[in-house]
Amino acid sequence: MSGTAAQTHPEVTMETGGLPLELWRVILAYLHLPDLGRCSLVCRAWYELILSLDSTRWRQLCLGCTECRHPNWPNQPDVEPESWREAFKQHYLASKTWAKNALDLESSICFSLFRRKKERRTLSVGPGHEFDSLGSALAMASLYDRIVLFPGVYEEQGEIILKVPVEIVGQGKLGEVVLLASIDQHCSTTRVCNLVFMPAWFSPIMYKTTSGHIQFDNCNFENGHIQVHGPGTCQVKFCTFKNTHVFLHNVPLCMLENCEFVGSENNSVTVEGHPSADKNWAYKYLLGLIKASPIFLPAEDNDFLMSLDLESQDQAWSPRTCDIVIEGSQSPTSPVSSSPKPGSKEGEVGSDGERVAQTPDSSDGGLSPSGEDEDDEQLTYRLSYQVQGPRPVLGGSFLGPPLPGASIQLPSCLVLNSLHQELQKDKEAMALASSVQGCLIRKCLFRDGKGGVFVCSYGRAKMEGNVFRNLTYAVRCIHNSKIVMLRNDIYRCRASGIFLRLEGGGLIAGNNIYHNAEAGVDIRKKSNPLILCNQIHHGLRSGIVVLGNGKGVIRNNQIFSNKEAGIYILYHGNPIVSGNHIFKGRAAGIAVNENGKGLITENVIRENQWGGVDIRRGGVPILRSNLICFGYSDGVVVGDEGRGLIEGNTIYANKGCGVWMMSSSLPHVSSNHVSYNGLYGVAVFSQKDGEFPGGHGAQENFSEDGDAILWETELEKEDDPLRRPVTVALVESNSINHNGASGIFVQSSEALQVTANVIHANGDRGVTIVQSSQLTRVANNSISCNRQSGVKVEFQCKVELRGNGIYDNRGHGIITKGDGTAVVENDIIGNRGSGLQLLPRSDTKVLKNRIHSFRAYGIAVRGRVKALVQENIIFQGKTNKTIFQQITNNRECIMQNNKFLVFKKKSDTWRLVNPPARPHLENSLRGSSAAHSGHKVAAMATRITARVEGGYHSNRSIFCTIL
Repeated sequence: MSGTAAQTHPEVTMETGGLPLELWRVILAYLHLPDLGRCSLVCRAWYELILSLDSTRWRQLCLGCTECRHPNWPNQPDVEPESWREAFKQHYLASKTWAKNALDLESSICFSLFRRKKERRTLSVGPGHEFDSLGSALAMASLYDRIVLFPGVYEEQGEIILKVPVEIVGQGKLGEVVLLASIDQHCSTTRVCNLVFMPAWFSPIMYKTTSGHIQFDNCNFENGHIQVHGPGTCQVKFCTFKNTHVFLHNVPLCMLENCEFVGSENNSVTVEGHPSADKNWAYKYLLGLIKASPIFLPAEDNDFLMSLDLESQDQAWSPRTCDIVIEGSQSPTSPVSSSPKPGSKEGEVGSDGERVAQTPDSSDGGLSPSGEDEDDEQLTYRLSYQVQGPRPVLGGSFLGPPLPGASIQLPSCLVLNSLHQELQKDKEAMALASSVQGCLIRKCLFRDGKGGVFVCSYGRAKMEGNVFRNLTYAVRCIHNSKIVMLRNDIYRCRASGIFLRLEGGGLIAGNNIYHNAEAGVDIRKKSNPLILCNQIHHGLRSGIVVLGNGKGVIRNNQIFSNKEAGIYILYHGNPIVSGNHIFKGRAAGIAVNENGKGLITENVIRENQWGGVDIRRGGVPILRSNLICFGYSDGVVVGDEGRGLIEGNTIYANKGCGVWMMSSSLPHVSSNHVSYNGLYGVAVFSQKDGEFPGGHGAQENFSEDGDAILWETELEKEDDPLRRPVTVALVESNSINHNGASGIFVQSSEALQVTANVIHANGDRGVTIVQSSQLTRVANNSISCNRQSGVKVEFQCKVELRGNGIYDNRGHGIITKGDGTAVVENDIIGNRGSGLQLLPRSDTKVLKNRIHSFRAYGIAVRGRVKALVQENIIFQGKTNKTIFQQITNNRECIMQNNKFLVFKKKSDTWRLVNPPARPHLENSLRGSSAAHSGHKVAAMATRITARVEGGYHSNRSIFCTIL
């Protein structure tokens, strides 16, 4: 009855004992392992009570066993395991699993072998015991016998051949039994536990097997070698290797877990050769053991989410239509402009005739077209038009000015995915992460030596949760080998952390790589790894380098605070770089140099000391759909002989220029959103003016082992269909707005094309050309609302201005001193100064333009000017101003067949209908890249109406561009 009651009401039974559960736990904590097992079988209440002893008795048993170490040794010995009972169970079962094959292997031959295994003998070795040496004990050992070495030092004078499966165990604490021997295993399985191994005097090889399975538990190895050749296998747990080299050749599967490798003079572990197709009995057992172990990758991972304030919703980016009536409406995207202070001047005329605005700025660069000195009878212009700018890939998050001191806000689409999310999306990466072949190295510590793991000659290795520190390098993978690296810590290496060459590859995911003296990851000579969701930071040089025809996919990583470029691509390196956050580097975010290539897409590149992306010396990347922002220098730097396609990027709030281009470079800058940068939006500078201070002052030495390597001797010529031939630098289809200086600044001795851009509300001129010895072609651009003139051309510049719409700039529409300037078929409308101002010594052709100034002259000629002004339509501005001004009687200024329109009555209406208002992008030459983006810049003014009304308003803009 009492037994039945105990099973039916266990809690009642324990209560009748009169002891609380806490006291039961104290009593049971004194029991040994067999007694704990018996108590757990009494009933469920007792079973749960035994389990509750996890942090007390089970912990004591686990740490008190001489064959055991802390479950999280050597990396985290201060971290409690999830279950001490489970850890002790794994230690306990380790002494039995090495012989797991005994029944299956021999039962078909003779069943007595299994019985002999269960009734195996224990042979004692040591002073005063049955045997005085390991060799003599092995000579008498039978299958699966246990040989116990008592404390002492045992030196074998000859090589020991293991012909029968045995277990060799040291008695006492680790370090009390020292074995100097060279052992060659010829049997199917062996286990060695709790020994200190040292090499014999005649050979550095301490242990070797070519076909069997060896299991090492809780051993120390010093100053020697261990060799395992396929189809042999090994399982090594809780061992220390001091200046010891583990060599694995053609192994089908081996496991190294919770081991420490210290002070290696060469590589700690070498994995060589393709895994053998022949497999011994242990392969299936090891594979099952790996699959049964807890999954190392968590279901969710938030380690890689950046601590940013994220927008809850992405704003839609779509073209809008705005109707503006000067006296009656306000731009829906702009605050009301401040009125001029009483007594202040709205503008001053500089020495070159350029009007400099004095009124407060508004967010869209709009101005009051009226002043306090104007007549009561005003002209009011109605201008209805549509602007359809290039579509930034990031939505509407970066349209407004940056707020000083505010945290960086990114839309949710730019938050980095966790490793689990990336693996779920990429089935190939998931297959790599789940694969097990060759050598599995898990939760080990490699420190204070030369090399960590070396994988070569088609070898395969997987590394999970290891720590590599204070080494020359952590991992080398060469010659068609493959590695899988998951969640390792790699830091303070004296060279690169991970090094791949000669077509090495695999998966490098979720690792923390930092404080290394060279690159965090070095990829060269056709290597092609997948680098995913890593943190690569605080390197003394670059984060990742790709060179010598290296490739690879670099995706969803955080690369930050490195001393040199976050990613450095050179010598025909050609990786795919996408979705990374590259920030706070002390040099460039990404540098492409020495004929480097690369597809660089959808990265967030921010807060770097030099250019966000730096392209020089033959670099020819494709830079597409990136956010390049908040840099302390320029957004994109294209240095001497730099090339490539820069398309669809958002280049925002950098302290320098948005895009800085040097002469002898031929980039194609297309469909970018360049806004709120501190200096010029796009600047093109002559080479003789010197390199930009943010340029690379010194090159990294990427030659292996300090030897110079002529990479060009082994480079491949590849035809990339994404790149089309470019013979002239192109700036086309960009939205360049709200930058601190001119939208586009040109000081170059080489040809340039500026086509189909929206250049709006910049802090200086829209386009400034101060040097252009070869032709600079500015065609089909919308240039509006800039703080000074729309376009200024300096002396001796060769410029063609064709098909542009130049609207509502604070200064003149166009100022030119150029020698050989052509101003053809432009609409120059509503600028505060003169529509077109020709300065002394200029040589200009002005053909078929439509010119209007609200408050000044349509065309003003100052001084001796050589000009042909022909077939233009010039509208009247203010009623007390003339349409054309010529200061001196200049016979070299020829006026022919121009049409002057003046007001005759209040009902007069002017329309830009034949052709409609410029720019006309449907007839311009568009590159394949712009067609690829599918978003065209279109600015269409559909009607200008002039009428006379009474009264005035001083804070309305004549022209507005919705970006």
